[in-house]
Amino acid sequence: MKKEKITAQHIADSLGLSRNTVSKALNGSETIPQETRNKVIKKAVELKYKQFAYVDIENLTAKNTGNIALLTSNMPNKSHFGSSLLGGLEKKISSEGYNLSIHILRETEVDKLELPNNFETKNVDGIICIELFDKQYSKLINELKIPTIYIDSAADILYSELNADIILMENEHSTYSLTKKLIDHGHQKIGFVGDYNHCRSFNERWVGFKRALSDSNIEFNLSHCIVGYDRYFAADSNWLEEQLVNMESLPAALICANDFIAISVMKALKNNNIKVPDDIAVCGFDDSAESRIIEPHLTTVHIFNNEMGIIAAEMLLSRLKNPSKPFQITHVKTEPIFRESTGNLQ
Repeated sequence: MKKEKITAQHIADSLGLSRNTVSKALNGSETIPQETRNKVIKKAVELKYKQFAYVDIENLTAKNTGNIALLTSNMPNKSHFGSSLLGGLEKKISSEGYNLSIHILRETEVDKLELPNNFETKNVDGIICIELFDKQYSKLINELKIPTIYIDSAADILYSELNADIILMENEHSTYSLTKKLIDHGHQKIGFVGDYNHCRSFNERWVGFKRALSDSNIEFNLSHCIVGYDRYFAADSNWLEEQLVNMESLPAALICANDFIAISVMKALKNNNIKVPDDIAVCGFDDSAESRIIEPHLTTVHIFNNEMGIIAAEMLLSRLKNPSKPFQITHVKTEPIFRESTGNLQ
């Protein structure tokens, strides 16, 4: 028998709330009281709703030996590499007797440099930051002097400014390999799509892209790129299509900062009768489930999500045991995967 899909309505019914209230609570709306938000998140974990299915309700509420706080301004969903990463991370942390509490930061909390209402530093042994790319807020966390690990970070922050460990997927070399492979198979006009200042990982992918062009003596052409603010890509589906349509001439290939952007590009191209890969090749990054569903299947970069979560947990646990050891910046291997969206590159 097929398992019933858990929806926001299930959470609403179980708590006696409206679906609208639940949706706002899960999205960090300031109109919802903190106590209500906490109840909704707890119920989402209990019912294994979407990304919250990766957190164990027993470990979220149990009183064990310590507490780890996860701070995020954007809770990863099932399509995001971070959702699988959280699974490995949470299991490793709970196996060592730590509880994991989730704190979804509101935009105003980040802007005003305020900690969440239910975040008490005296009760927190360690901090995990994911999808937290604001430089000044990162410095606020740093000032708490609580052992912290950043899973990715702000693009413009110097590692020396953070007294914390940082873990990223390997970005530069894998993007270099994708770009170089396209060049070696005759593609000379190649563009990049994404906000390279959104986060450190996007910036490293941008660096890898440009280095491949330089090593092949191909002049970088900004007119072949779409590099607006990251919020433009998510907020308005028409914005990206307008950027593509208004290009003076389309490049032969596009390297996209992640799969979400790449899939949006492919849909926009299809809307304008531009064929992938016949007219233009497209690459993504993340190896999301959608990359294997969209037609043609998307060339991308595989991230070892679960393993990366375990490594992140091990780094933080090691920091808790030895707070004075030198801080680490760790890159976890990734692997380019060539599929139909870039044609035959054999």
